[in-house]
Amino acid sequence: MLLNDYINENYPNLNLRPPLFYNWEIGIRFKLGVEWDGEYNFENSTYVQGLYKRAVMLFESLHSQDEEIFVVVDVDDFGNGKTFKHKARIFSPYVYEKSILYKLKHAEIPYVFPEDDEDGKCKTHRFTLKCKASDMKYISLLKAVCNQDLGIQPSIFHRIYFINIKRKTIFHVYDDRGCDLIATFPESIRDIYSTYNDWILDYDKDEIDKVFK
Repeated sequence: MLLNDYINENYPNLNLRPPLFYNWEIGIRFKLGVEWDGEYNFENSTYVQGLYKRAVMLFESLHSQDEEIFVVVDVDDFGNGKTFKHKARIFSPYVYEKSILYKLKHAEIPYVFPEDDEDGKCKTHRFTLKCKASDMKYISLLKAVCNQDLGIQPSIFHRIYFINIKRKTIFHVYDDRGCDLIATFPESIRDIYSTYNDWILDYDKDEIDKVFK
């Protein structure tokens, strides 16, 4: 099954773009970094290690090692002449076997933030890899996503979504502050809601509770 077919079947009318939580009626928004301080922006700080731990624990609770997933990477093209044919290299450091990259799919799609594209020059390059969770060095990948605003290397600024094909969940770490999890049915993520309830973002907690109560 291709990504578009999967999304259309399970998430009709979903625009795969942040903020996922506000784009779908069944979801949870978690906070990752806690008690941020500008002086904590180094890898071994309590803040950074804490947000890494939360991101990895949520991922592993959602994805069994042998489950098939789509890993989706959106790369923005601002029409400035840069080529994106080599952007697939973003996957290379985060897979165990380079041969799996032959499965990588690329599609050029309309810019996912059209409201920010007055001149109509922008577009989005969407890279999709269908694999098992165990094929990915997901801990390193999650850390790189979390690092994007912290000045810590390696860092990834592109948007990355993990889609569990069987469980029908979409997981997106947007930066060190937090992550979104959406699902087709509340029951499929009720265990995550219960186990990590203390991590739910306070601002949205009342709305989230209504979905599961």
